Amino acid sequence: MKKGIHPKEYRFVVFKDMSNDYMFLTRSTAQSKETIVWEDGNEYPLIKVEISNASHPFFTGKMQLVDTAGRVDKFRNRYKNYNPSKENEKE
Repeated sequence: MKKGIHPKEYRFVVFKDMSNDYMFLTRSTAQSKETIVWEDGNEYPLIKVEISNASHPFFTGKMQLVDTAGRVDKFRNRYKNYNPSKENEKE
């Protein structure tokens, strides 16, 4: 392992999965302006993440739709009146 390339400023940080409110405490160098009081009563920096092992389909074993930007709803609204069988009848 190369010397002098790894950070030395590790501290405890809480990561929060925004899709299901799962939180875990670990050591990190990630910076955050937000803080949260953890189960032990201490205050730690809070890092919000979109997806974690608690919500990712690979780890959960089931498909969960994580749609934070409304992309699926936009798609469904755009194509709700589309009927491919009517396209075939015109030919």
